[in-house]
Amino acid sequence: MGMWASMDAMWELPAEKRIFGAVLLFSWTVYLWETFLAQRQRRIYKTTTHVPLELEQIMDSETFEKSRLYQLDKSTFSFWSGLYSEVEGTFILLFGGIPYLWSLSGRFCGYVGFGPEYEIIHSLMFLLLATLFSALTGLPWSLYNTFVIEEKHGFNHQTLDFFMKDAIKKFVVTQCILLPVSSLLLYIIKIGGDYFFIYAWLFTLVVSLVLVTIYADYIAPLFDKFTPLPEGKLKQEIEVMAKNIDFPLTKVYVVEGSKRSSHSNAYFYGFFKNKRIVLFDTLLEEYSVPNKDVQEGSGMGPRSDGEGDSEEIKPTVKNKKQGCKNEEVLAVLGHELGHWKLGHTVKNIIISQMNSFLCFSLFAVLIRRKELFAAFGFYDSQPTLIGLLIIFQFIFSPYNEVLSFCLTVLSRRFEFQADAFAKKLGKAKDLYSALIKLNKDNLGFPVSDWLFSMWHYSHPPLLERLQALKNPKQD
Repeated sequence: MGMWASMDAMWELPAEKRIFGAVLLFSWTVYLWETFLAQRQRRIYKTTTHVPLELEQIMDSETFEKSRLYQLDKSTFSFWSGLYSEVEGTFILLFGGIPYLWSLSGRFCGYVGFGPEYEIIHSLMFLLLATLFSALTGLPWSLYNTFVIEEKHGFNHQTLDFFMKDAIKKFVVTQCILLPVSSLLLYIIKIGGDYFFIYAWLFTLVVSLVLVTIYADYIAPLFDKFTPLPEGKLKQEIEVMAKNIDFPLTKVYVVEGSKRSSHSNAYFYGFFKNKRIVLFDTLLEEYSVPNKDVQEGSGMGPRSDGEGDSEEIKPTVKNKKQGCKNEEVLAVLGHELGHWKLGHTVKNIIISQMNSFLCFSLFAVLIRRKELFAAFGFYDSQPTLIGLLIIFQFIFSPYNEVLSFCLTVLSRRFEFQADAFAKKLGKAKDLYSALIKLNKDNLGFPVSDWLFSMWHYSHPPLLERLQALKNPKQD
């Protein structure tokens, strides 16, 4: 009876109190669920101290123990950073942090002559202060992750000076994109009339396509050095493979990821007939970073950050073999190009834009509900930016959790399909060995709790991928 009485009492509360309580309850429910899953996986790290029989052929005991300890450290860090984030978010909501920051940003605007009628200017000041607060509170965690955990396990190549310059540069570049885009979006919502959600959606679609197009050419080079892959056997074989599957390749770059970390990656970008492939230098066993002076004098046009950062990187010596052989690099690219050939990139864009349109349509309905604003301390005004924050971040959070899980499931399916595509290209054996090497180089732990992996892993566990590559019936 007591439980039902409390439920009845809750429904007798004003609508804004019920909304606020539901948001807090759901946030902590998600946090506890994530913590439960993390503890299940942590138990795997603690108890699986020997290489399982099915993995003995692909992983030695030394690497297995290194990866186990690395993942244990990451798990501990994730627990404390996640707890801090949840408590911080709860305190911000309980003590009116959002309306306080809105009021503070309004006072700052008033100091420079912009009154309450300048809502877009007010909103930009709010965004600037909010992102500054987020950057400052996140900085200690980022420092610990980089200079304690990553350093301890041999991945970090940055000095503190380089790290801080990089963080400042990221913040400035983010503001240069975020503030103009946000001002235009708010203006469109203001003047768009009854169909503003269509115009807002179209605007975000255009912005996302532009950012995807320019990121690797104009934004990423602000932080990392991109060098054309030298002429040679690897480049020729990449071009042949691209031609065989009608991939419109125009350039192949190597990015100097080793100046930050030993982790490796590869990706492609570009639209229509202008595709480029980017390989991390840490992926390539047979590649060494060109001498800076020679590179600058060659006039080859590699885009770099122009900061002389190479002098701020810790001197590193490869005391172990890392990366993949050329045949294995081709197999990894065969997998990546499989995503393109099978339409995974286009499908993801379509899903993303359908979701965006749905969210803006619902936003158009909910933005008129004053109780949503009142729930978060906005009783006398309903700023558009605050409406976007409340509805997209808090009200849509249950939907976002479900969507995220569905996309994770879809991503794993796409990964299996891309592996199968590489297999059809005759690269199964090389992809098999490449996956093992990449797992070893990145200290991935090959044993996972089924529930944790189902909820979190966008890529299938290593053993499942290897088994699928060996399976003659895989299509």
